[in-house]
Amino acid sequence: MFRRSNLFGNQAAKLEEDQKVLIDPSLEGKSRQEMGLEPFVDTEIRSSVMGVPVFINQETIAYVIGRAFEGNFKDGLDNNKKSPWNEVVNETMFTSKKKGSYSSLSMEKKMMLKIQNENLLPKGGGSDQPSLEHRVFLHFFLKANVPKYIFKHMVKTLKESQTNNR
Repeated sequence: MFRRSNLFGNQAAKLEEDQKVLIDPSLEGKSRQEMGLEPFVDTEIRSSVMGVPVFINQETIAYVIGRAFEGNFKDGLDNNKKSPWNEVVNETMFTSKKKGSYSSLSMEKKMMLKIQNENLLPKGGGSDQPSLEHRVFLHFFLKANVPKYIFKHMVKTLKESQTNNR
């Protein structure tokens, strides 16, 4: 029923165009539409369900969850103890500049963390302690670009599954 999903980004779009030109050199210098290809705007996940092509991108996720594709987005945060984000998010999460433990979180923050970990940004491993990236996400949740976070997580998971041959 499902075909394997593929990540379609700049490199894949360029390769697709190059293949078309190899088949028909008269297409050299033409636009994607003139080559008979789907327009490429940004990275997307491509798959098919029962023969119907499915393209998922950040705008698709924004539409589905009914949230604007705008707002803050922070990516590539390490759990670096010297990160300037630590004090900011610790103040939000633990009402202290120092990192607290999971047990010191309020019930509301524990619930938000549970929703985030199980639905929005699932994480591997068994640790209850939120990573810096997860704490920053909760800090900015109301202003966050949620569709971008969801899409980035989908892309990361897809890349991992393709490299680990799961």
